[in-house]
Amino acid sequence: MKLALEVNGEPRTVDCSPWKRLLDVLRDDLRLTGTKEGCGEGECGACTVLLDGEAVNSCLVAIGQCGARSVTTVEGLARGGVLHAVQRQLVACGGAQCGICTPGIAVCAAHIIDRGLIVAGSDSVGDSAAARARIRELLAGNICRCTGYQLIVDAVIAAAHEAVQASTHLSVRRRVTEAEADAETEIDGA
Repeated sequence: MKLALEVNGEPRTVDCSPWKRLLDVLRDDLRLTGTKEGCGEGECGACTVLLDGEAVNSCLVAIGQCGARSVTTVEGLARGGVLHAVQRQLVACGGAQCGICTPGIAVCAAHIIDRGLIVAGSDSVGDSAAARARIRELLAGNICRCTGYQLIVDAVIAAAHEAVQASTHLSVRRRVTEAEADAETEIDGA
């Protein structure tokens, strides 16, 4: 069966059984090997990808369910060659150990930050026990046997702060640009 879908922002077509797992299509057919298989039963989260913007375990999704849909893998988190804040902070904070769980954690954590499920500067992100518990709850579907999660949580907090700073910077740049445009309009109109 031929199936058209979008993978990491690019249109792709695959020809395979509709029952083949999304995980296998990504790794074998599309050669996107960042997504890992841990348990094959939807319990560990190593194979987490975004399907139409929602985090799913790709080992549980048949490719036949993905026609005309959008899939984002860990390879698709980077934009223009720049790693997502979560990817950068997992490295900087030492939140990546053996690497089996890291892609799924990165995708899930990016989803959490990008959807605003945790926001730096609010009660949900800080160095409080409540903030750390919330992040652990949101990442509960991702199992790591190496880190004990502390460094992963540190990385998510740092990435959330980085995302807020980047957003604030863009907001300030947008306001400056709008103010400059208004000033030019006033000068042209004078």
